[in-house]
Amino acid sequence: MSVPLTLLGLLARGQPTHGYDLKRDYDSHFANGKPLPYGQVYSTLSRLARDGKVVGGEAEPGDGPDRKRYAITDMGRGEVMGWLSQTVEPEPHLQTVLFSKVVLALMLGEDAAGYLDAQRAAHLKRMRELTEVKRTGATVDALLADYGLFHLEADLRWIELTTARLTALARVVTDEQK
Repeated sequence: MSVPLTLLGLLARGQPTHGYDLKRDYDSHFANGKPLPYGQVYSTLSRLARDGKVVGGEAEPGDGPDRKRYAITDMGRGEVMGWLSQTVEPEPHLQTVLFSKVVLALMLGEDAAGYLDAQRAAHLKRMRELTEVKRTGATVDALLADYGLFHLEADLRWIELTTARLTALARVVTDEQK
């Protein structure tokens, strides 16, 4: 997730907005349980202003510290619209941490099958958590849970396939070391 581009997208809705409101909207729609720190919001807005993608208004008094309203510039709008029009690379990472750990376990004579079993258990636990979010959460949360579940399902299929081929993979890995 690109925080700067997401904040630009939130500003592209039209109305100049306080950083506090941008954080609230970001957390509501995109944080998925990991709120964006206030410091990150304001440092990002500062960089976007420096780069000419947003402009900050005059500080306004409020209940707490003075606040600025930020507005997107034409340059910022162009950047966010260009980003929205780009597809996300559909290729999976061909060498994931999961794969690397299995190969290294085999190279080191460690228990790769045990690692795969533990990873399977961790994936299943996370799938149960996401299924609960899907069952009880709002539409956005349910869609994000589905996204995570689909990726975890693919990982589980890979874990099963790798477990079935572990002996063959071990031969390849250990033969390469000789």
